[in-house]
Amino acid sequence: MPVAPIRDRPVRAAGRLGAAAALAALLPDPAAAMQLSVPDKGDTVFMYVATMMVILMTLPGLALFYGGLVRAKNMLSVLMQVFVTFALISVLWAIYGYSLAFTAGGPFFGSFDRVLLAGVTAASTAATFSKGVHIPELLFIAFQCTFAAIACCLIVGACVERMKFSAVLVFMGLWFTFSYLPMAHMVWYWDGPDAITDQAALTRVAAHAGWLWRKGALDFAGGTVVHINAGVAGLVAAWFLGKRIGLGRDVMAPHNLTFTMIGTALLWVGWFGFNAGSNLEANGTAALAFVNTLLATAVAVLAWTFVEWLAKGKPSMLGAASGAVAGLVAITPACGFVGVAGALVIGFAAGAACFWGVTGLKRALDVDDALDVFGVHGLGGIIGALLTGVFAAPTLGGTGICNYVTNVCGATADFPGIGAQLWIQTQAVLTAVTLSAAVTLLALLFVKLTIGVRVAEETEREGLDTSEHGERAYSM
Repeated sequence: MPVAPIRDRPVRAAGRLGAAAALAALLPDPAAAMQLSVPDKGDTVFMYVATMMVILMTLPGLALFYGGLVRAKNMLSVLMQVFVTFALISVLWAIYGYSLAFTAGGPFFGSFDRVLLAGVTAASTAATFSKGVHIPELLFIAFQCTFAAIACCLIVGACVERMKFSAVLVFMGLWFTFSYLPMAHMVWYWDGPDAITDQAALTRVAAHAGWLWRKGALDFAGGTVVHINAGVAGLVAAWFLGKRIGLGRDVMAPHNLTFTMIGTALLWVGWFGFNAGSNLEANGTAALAFVNTLLATAVAVLAWTFVEWLAKGKPSMLGAASGAVAGLVAITPACGFVGVAGALVIGFAAGAACFWGVTGLKRALDVDDALDVFGVHGLGGIIGALLTGVFAAPTLGGTGICNYVTNVCGATADFPGIGAQLWIQTQAVLTAVTLSAAVTLLALLFVKLTIGVRVAEETEREGLDTSEHGERAYSM
């Protein structure tokens, strides 16, 4: 059965291949492509497990994490928003999302070559980060679908208890199309390593690559594409919607922290698929990402717990859970690039800084980001993205950047220098912040002018479970 040429085999660059000076690709002839098209069975099984783990992160992980944090009268509305958003984005991903994110086109969007997954068959393969190693393209599509879906679901946490269900769905479709897809393409799309030959091929692969990939942005598993992108969207959406009725007067404590703890645990477990799976291969780099995800999260839990203990006199379960998510977010862009020491520093920084993000920064912004999407995901993503540029340096225990022209990786790999890489990371952060803020604002304006964005006051007071869905989470 025919397979797509190498230039049409999408690959998640994840920043491992980020520095433009270190990468090149030359399109092979069809015969060579056929010889490279047999998927590795071990890597394929690894990616099946990773994909299912990312689904577990969202359903039920994120849904329970968010659901436990709202009032009982809004529990089902949160579960419904997360559940249906995941389904909606999965369908849109197959229709046009995958094509616009992971095909050659321009620097900001791909093409429509893969609309409705046209040309993708059971025999189609996708490149990984090793020459001659591939996985089924359909599996790659499914894995990337879970990232798009959870990115949109994260935004729900900023808007809970006051946004129309219909408005949530329309907004998610718009934000996915005009913010998530271009960020995914800009950061992660390139032609793949299989036909890398010499420096002259660099010009050809760069011509097809995403804009931030060309610059050399490092994002192993989604710090910019998922967390900063969604975190900024949550902040802008919370500002646009306005504060919940009764905020500061009524009791709005989480109704079930047990659910939140269970959701946090599911997030932590699923995140190993999120981060280690982003390597696309079951090898030592995946193991590095796995260990860094474990340790950075653990130290972030401790950092948040002890900072809160000092600041408030008591350590809380909610604080420990929030610290875990902050550590997971921050290590995401760095997990396959940094050594253990770097992971510990990133986790500590995220735990301490994100505690401030949901207390001091939140008060200063005076925005009702109900479940602290920006304070944890936005701020944590920014910290992780920037520190990736520091601790990826081989001199600090990082992996550097593989040079596929010379086939040199590891401690002797290329690295532009901490200052230069930090500037590249800063550009990626600013791009994510600017794009997401603009798209979120315009999308919400459109929704407001068409179907309305916020529920009526009496509906909000009654609770969205009964008023929007005609159900209750708990029997009376």
